[in-house]
Amino acid sequence: MKGKEIVQTIRQKMKDHHSLFERAIPLIASENITSKEVREATLCDFSHRYAEGWPGERVYAGCQYIDDVEFICMDLAKEIFKADFADVRPTSGVVANLVLYSAFSKPGDISMSISIPNGGHISTGPLMTSKGAFMGGTAGAVRGLNVKYIPSDRKRLMIDVEKAEEAIKELKPKLLHFGASVFLFPHPIKELAPVAKDLGATVTYDAAHVSGLIACGYFQDPLNEGAEAMAFSTHKTMFGPQHGCVVATSDKEEFYDKIKRATFPGMTSNHHLHNVAALAIALAEIKEFGKDYGGQIIKNSYALAKALEEEGFTVCGKENGYTKSHTLLVDISSLQEKAGLGKDIEEDLEKADIILNRNLLPWDMFEGRNYLNPGGIRMGVSEVTRLGMKEGEMKEIANLIRCVVIDREDIKKVVKDVNNFRKDYQQLHYCFSSNEDAYKYIEIVK
Repeated sequence: MKGKEIVQTIRQKMKDHHSLFERAIPLIASENITSKEVREATLCDFSHRYAEGWPGERVYAGCQYIDDVEFICMDLAKEIFKADFADVRPTSGVVANLVLYSAFSKPGDISMSISIPNGGHISTGPLMTSKGAFMGGTAGAVRGLNVKYIPSDRKRLMIDVEKAEEAIKELKPKLLHFGASVFLFPHPIKELAPVAKDLGATVTYDAAHVSGLIACGYFQDPLNEGAEAMAFSTHKTMFGPQHGCVVATSDKEEFYDKIKRATFPGMTSNHHLHNVAALAIALAEIKEFGKDYGGQIIKNSYALAKALEEEGFTVCGKENGYTKSHTLLVDISSLQEKAGLGKDIEEDLEKADIILNRNLLPWDMFEGRNYLNPGGIRMGVSEVTRLGMKEGEMKEIANLIRCVVIDREDIKKVVKDVNNFRKDYQQLHYCFSSNEDAYKYIEIVK
């Protein structure tokens, strides 16, 4: 292809992608959609500039307005998360976690976190699992930490507090790192943080999935419960750009200095300044609309779980109310003969314009399954909530999923039903201007 043809091809692919999400039901738990104000910030000239160092102390010129925006962003983050310190320079949630690893541990130190089969994220994982099924977890492969797992109750999808306390006392970790990628229920920080601190550990928290809920006053309050620092990405339950952040509370200034030095020059050079501006706007939206938004997420996640159960699915965590966050985990292993496993069901639903992902169940590896085609699917309600959907719509979504997975209806028919359902949900809610289509492709060059 020639140069102009390449541009036209890429542009058409981007438009096709927008069209897909105009008509589909977006249920990826790690995704959300930004307002046009946030999108405008990501397009500004900040994206062309460098601002190495702390605001007000840059080693580049021309940063006066960039600094002003970054200070506003930090102040908003501190206010919203009830923190004394914020560093908004990490460029992703993984980088934010690496900042904490670098600030408060050294290679070879023991860290404790949730295992990947029990819902943990790859950024907290070891170099390799004991069976060699997974390689390259960030904590182990990049920082060189000796990762040990916090004991969990697999069936209840929660940390086993008694066993975890015993393990902490035995292992004496340098870092106790809470947080998960399948984050259904709050973690027992109040119970376990004092145990770890008494042994000299730093207690941290990965809030990538639940940062928006925490900011809205839901789920839990990690910094108030005993975590000393919290890392997170900013585009999941928080509806900002793809970026990262660290917030912390400590009575020692050197604690904050360690975070600052780990971020720069340790993890970043330029830190995607346009996304700092976009994050500041998203934080302002959370401050203004978060209470209603977070409350509706909690209502929707429970409503979807209940509706899926009524449609014949096995939703995990039932004894504890299914979930206290935006995320649901569904065990579809009993449907294997009819519909296949996680990869198969993910693909069938995608053909019907229902977008979610396969997911490991905590017991999958004991039953001969792995992450390539696991026994579970994961879904989240953050994005559909942002589109104005409420409890009634969750019942319709559950019905459409049943039509594909259990009833095995003709995909062409279900696609039409999905697309007709989505026609009424095209505008954003919980933002300062909601009069424009959420997925409209904005052309700069005509």
